[in-house]
Amino acid sequence: MIAHAALALSLSLVLGEGAAPDELTAATVGPLKLQVPAAWQRRAEEGSTRYAAPSGEAYFDVTVGKVQRKGGMPAAVCLKKILAGVGKGFKKTKLGGQPAAFKEYVDADEQGKKFVELTYLGCDGTTTWSLSFHMLQEKRDRFAPLAERISRSLEYARE
Repeated sequence: MIAHAALALSLSLVLGEGAAPDELTAATVGPLKLQVPAAWQRRAEEGSTRYAAPSGEAYFDVTVGKVQRKGGMPAAVCLKKILAGVGKGFKKTKLGGQPAAFKEYVDADEQGKKFVELTYLGCDGTTTWSLSFHMLQEKRDRFAPLAERISRSLEYARE
């Protein structure tokens, strides 16, 4: 038993923090389903849901809205309208089987500490959403792959 504990400790020291993948669990935010880290704290805020890492080194917000046009609109048109409102630099992709876009942005605070923001946006013609991940730049290698896994898990709930 002691040998197993020593081996586990040795592996954790060799592999370092974040080597083991975060355990994901199913979550629903409005009409979206996605996988989120089970250990992260969930807090509903005005208009969005925030998931925060226990370490305080990263968090992400999920914001969901509705297309205001009666009957909706084609998903590609919807995404085009969203992108026109948020500016340039987004790369188009597909998430949840529908048009989406992605952008990475690096910013610094007054003390020069750098932060990375990974933003995903999408629309299926009736539901609009955004996933906005925030992390310390020095933790990008740890959290960016997790952000990718979470964004790729996104599904539109069918009514």
